[in-house]
Amino acid sequence: MKIKAHAKVNIFLKITGHDGYYHLINSRFMKVKNLYDEIEIVDAEKFNIVGDINCVLRDNTVFKAYVALTQEYPDIKKWFIGKEIRIHKNIPEMAGLGGGSSDAAAFLRLVNEKSGLNLSTQELVNIGKKIGSDVAFFLYDCDVADVYARGDIVKPRDEKAIDIEVFTPPVECSTPDVYRMYKEQFFNPAPTELDKKETKEILKNYSPAELNDLLKPALMLYPELNRYLDKGFFSGSGSSFFKPIL
Repeated sequence: MKIKAHAKVNIFLKITGHDGYYHLINSRFMKVKNLYDEIEIVDAEKFNIVGDINCVLRDNTVFKAYVALTQEYPDIKKWFIGKEIRIHKNIPEMAGLGGGSSDAAAFLRLVNEKSGLNLSTQELVNIGKKIGSDVAFFLYDCDVADVYARGDIVKPRDEKAIDIEVFTPPVECSTPDVYRMYKEQFFNPAPTELDKKETKEILKNYSPAELNDLLKPALMLYPELNRYLDKGFFSGSGSSFFKPIL
């Protein structure tokens, strides 16, 4: 049993407010068709989670998804007996591409299908909220969506993902640190109507700084990113850039 966990880019990311703990966003997420991790579940002597994990297991998003799922539906633990979860990584970490969230969502979708749990997308999203802000988008398994609030309100769009080239420099950006810098130095939430425009129109008519409120705080925290500004638009809290393939 294997499933692809695609990366995403933020076509735009605008901060619309703060609820006391989380920044509220209005953003468009788009699947990256040619960049993905893979989550595989195979028969094994005992339950285990293995793979390209650059953190302690308790901090891995697939493990968090397993914990959240089994807490909500304890009987599913029986299905995992004699199974090993393998994580095959290709998406760079701390790069604004949502790799960890995509892995968690892919794991939940695979288990939901193969185990016969048959939860609705919204029921999966309720579990995903406990894991990370971007998980909801990946649970919808759509090409393009507008994403609101804490990232848990997802409205799929009738658009196909466009072909893009992703460039990830050798810089790891801390999402909490970038948001903290934004709040301290750049916080100026304002309504936006970018979500009413088509993706190709947005990329044609706006600059990277106009589209992503986190670009300036990221540049302040990680000035080495300045040398890569010619690589295109900035995704999420960084450090990846992307360009449409024309």
